[in-house]
Amino acid sequence: MKHNRLEKGSPAERKVLIWATIVMIALVVCDQATKSLVVANIDFAHRITVIPGFFDLTHVTNKGAAWGMFHSLPWLPFTISVVAFLLILVFLRKLTDFWAERYFAMAMICSGILGNCSDRVFRGEQAFQGAVIDFLRFHWHNTAEWPSFNIADSAICCGVALFVLSTLIRPEPKKTAVNSEKDEAAHESPDTASAF
Repeated sequence: MKHNRLEKGSPAERKVLIWATIVMIALVVCDQATKSLVVANIDFAHRITVIPGFFDLTHVTNKGAAWGMFHSLPWLPFTISVVAFLLILVFLRKLTDFWAERYFAMAMICSGILGNCSDRVFRGEQAFQGAVIDFLRFHWHNTAEWPSFNIADSAICCGVALFVLSTLIRPEPKKTAVNSEKDEAAHESPDTASAF
């Protein structure tokens, strides 16, 4: 297997798919478990100092997207997330280009989507009226603050970072002789091509 690229439908690809699915499920469970612990043990908007002047545990909600965008349109982030999830499933092999680490990158992104969408669906008084639970707060002595986030957000960011890193270090697929001939034929004039 040249450059460790997987082959479509091979036992190696199936093994990677299984492990990537396990990672995805584990991250979703971890995300939902930590959020449930936060809801049960930390009052809303309360903060618990972990590293003074740098890191707190908190309990806040967000009906919008990152940084509170589209807060007044909670259906929009949910719809975008669902569409993104479906597109990843449909174009998984094209996105991964059969590199093993990209399957795990997509699994991490999907786990984050599922985790936050679950909040929007189930963590509300009525279905589809919930808000995302955020509880990880990084700041610098309360003068500069990064928006609070959660495990799902972290999974998405790590997945995107892994995917970008893979695209930077992995070689582009080389054209085969057959593909080269097809490309040459495509650029021939209509009269010349019809002779074949």
